[in-house]
Amino acid sequence: MNTRIRTLLAAGALLVAATACGAEPLDSGAEAEQSAAPVVLDQAPAEDKAADVINAITPDQALAAKVPARLKTDGLKVVSSLGYPPMELYASDGKTAIGLDPSLTRAIARKLGVKVTITDEEFNSQIPGVLTGRYDFVISSMTDNAERQGKLSFVDYVRAGAGLLVKKGNPAGISGPDDLCGETVSVVDNGSSLALAEQYDADCEKAGKGGLTILKFPGDQEALLQVGGGRAQASITDYVVTTYKAADPKLGVEGIALEGTESLWGIGMKPDDKELIESVKGALNSLIESGEYGKVLKAWNLEKLAVESATVNGGK
Repeated sequence: MNTRIRTLLAAGALLVAATACGAEPLDSGAEAEQSAAPVVLDQAPAEDKAADVINAITPDQALAAKVPARLKTDGLKVVSSLGYPPMELYASDGKTAIGLDPSLTRAIARKLGVKVTITDEEFNSQIPGVLTGRYDFVISSMTDNAERQGKLSFVDYVRAGAGLLVKKGNPAGISGPDDLCGETVSVVDNGSSLALAEQYDADCEKAGKGGLTILKFPGDQEALLQVGGGRAQASITDYVVTTYKAADPKLGVEGIALEGTESLWGIGMKPDDKELIESVKGALNSLIESGEYGKVLKAWNLEKLAVESATVNGGK
């Protein structure tokens, strides 16, 4: 009887000793290993002109440690509007988002060490989508202004303005607004380009140089055709559009920036989402300081849009 008790006690002592030395169930170790596994970051698609730059970006560990917890599990959920090249457009598969905004989104996500999804929504649905929590932020060539700041807080990421498209070789010798006096220009009707053309027209008349003849069209393409056909000496549009069109040799045009028309474009988030705002601002500043931001802009031929640092609600 005593021998049996001593045997059982010895077996129990061995079990306790094994446990104290760190013995664990095999599945417990697997779970620990799985939880420590690093996030596999998204690769930029091949048609992203900045893919090589983006895919070389590694997380900033200090920033990654401070991202909102939901981003670590759910990834960064982003909304844009994919119909405004070169800022936002679809790749040749008709599904994948490319353009400067998706490039910078992927760069920010990699810097923060999180995965990202980009969803296409029409422009008027984007702010409500952020406010309801469906998306973490909107990046969609959105001007940061006082009216929108009443709904969202913006991390300003580029400064963009208007531009001119002229025929290749610039036969009319146009370099700025003063050279438009007495000339014919084409614009998209009921937009900021029309307002700018009307302002230049008034300035020319006031200076006694003769006003502009303004041709109005429903879209950019119709307005551009007037330049190619010689009916207009210039077309006023967004600067980002001029760079995109001028890069296509088949169109036979070149772009000119209209200095002094620039405004800040921002990444919009819920104002009370303070951690995310600071994370995005920090990631963008890290990209700027490392030079990766400039390389992404250069890949899309948009270096002129660069800001020196990320600001919050810097638009007026």
